[in-house]
Amino acid sequence: MTDGPVRDRVDWRGRRIGRPLTPRRQALMADLLPRLRVGPPADRRLDPFSLFPARPREIWLEIGFGSGEHLAEQAQRHPDVGFIGCEVFVNGVAALLDHIDRRGLVNVRVFDDDARLLLPALPDACLARAFLLFPDPWPKTRHAKRRFVGAGNLALLARLLADGAEFRIATDDAGYVRWVLQQMGGCPDFAWRANGPSDWREPPADWLETRYQRKAQAAGRRPVFLCFERRPRRREA
Repeated sequence: MTDGPVRDRVDWRGRRIGRPLTPRRQALMADLLPRLRVGPPADRRLDPFSLFPARPREIWLEIGFGSGEHLAEQAQRHPDVGFIGCEVFVNGVAALLDHIDRRGLVNVRVFDDDARLLLPALPDACLARAFLLFPDPWPKTRHAKRRFVGAGNLALLARLLADGAEFRIATDDAGYVRWVLQQMGGCPDFAWRANGPSDWREPPADWLETRYQRKAQAAGRRPVFLCFERRPRRREA
């Protein structure tokens, strides 16, 4: 780990902080976050397996973990997996730290900035699973380039995901569903794990409901669950 995240330029337009943090969460940001914070080293390469007290069986990544309840629950259920969570929103980072502290989790590390700054530093085929759950859909056409799912980021994820690894996306925005299917359909490195409507209408068997999902359902918006698999790499003859 490094003392702080890399601060290269990135086209980020969302807010970074909301309501004032409670004294407890302010203390966690000051004391716990520096011990869990991830950032690329000076040579721009990072071994994610070296971030944890014991070498994990595999590494899972959550891009934009919101308030952290999904990431924390997954980490508690899978203590032999190392988790890296990326989130720019300060209140969300503080909420995840609260979960980590209360549950005594030792297999979570935090990148408190845009995931696009971290991913280039990770080695090939190092991720066994990646999550992108209820991201901002950026619904206006002129904002489409701000969506994480796009050619450049998909090429990067294809490099980082091991063969057979899963990229799991959830959204309650119909326009974003169409966008994801269009972008993923144009990326030959991924296969959509869907044989029928239940595969996107119903959550995966190990799904963990998020607070945002409950809010969406209460408002009458039906979530869609899209699971993609990293196709096997071509082997040199």
